[in-house]
Amino acid sequence: MNIRILGAHALESTTTQFVSILVDGVLALDAGGLTQKLSLQEQEKIKAVLLTHSHADHIEGLAGLAMHAFLSNITIEVYAIADTITALTTHVFNSVIHPNFTRMPSPDKPALRFHTIKPNRTQNINDYSIFAFPVRHSVPSVGYQVTDQEGKSILYTGDTGPGLPSCWESISPSLLIVDCAVSDRWISGAPALGHMTPGLLKPELVKFRQGKGYLPPVVLVHMVPMLDEEKEIAKEAAQIAQELNTTIKLGYEGMEIDI
Repeated sequence: MNIRILGAHALESTTTQFVSILVDGVLALDAGGLTQKLSLQEQEKIKAVLLTHSHADHIEGLAGLAMHAFLSNITIEVYAIADTITALTTHVFNSVIHPNFTRMPSPDKPALRFHTIKPNRTQNINDYSIFAFPVRHSVPSVGYQVTDQEGKSILYTGDTGPGLPSCWESISPSLLIVDCAVSDRWISGAPALGHMTPGLLKPELVKFRQGKGYLPPVVLVHMVPMLDEEKEIAKEAAQIAQELNTTIKLGYEGMEIDI
């Protein structure tokens, strides 16, 4: 399984993109920075997109991908919980903000086709086993475990605050990709915004190890790349990695991981 981090940050710039992760070149997890780092040929290989929630920084690239699909007369299958689909079809792909690609070029063969995914159930999507689980954020949100046919798997939380251990018993990933937006200087306010800090993440990882008997490598995403936040996150994460005797790395645009 090849994991490619297309976007790893909470802000866009010449060097940072909104969060988007590409699995084996065909399955996208969130669409924040989905198209900015892919050639047109690479975009055409994407078969499905899994969205965690409806916030703009996680769906921004979907509009560009939809236009490409429309012009290429192909259909992109998009999976999300019902709240996310309602938000997108009501407020984004509504012929006011963006063309209604869910009915163009025709209702039978649209550029985008939405599918409702239900939490706490396993679903087969493009030969991957997908398990969606609820996370704590400011809008209804889910994370995903993605498992390939060889049994290799990753877990991506999307935006989340503390409370992940409720899903640990249902998953067994080889890699954790976890939201860690800000440093511990924001530890008191981050949960209300639905985000993690390194200090908030540590007890989650401890509970994972206690329950599963192992702790996979961890990649942090959704960092705020300003006010020295990323440097502080890196320092705090390194300390936690040492204390837990594990690997914790900050994700970055262009990062590739093979598991």
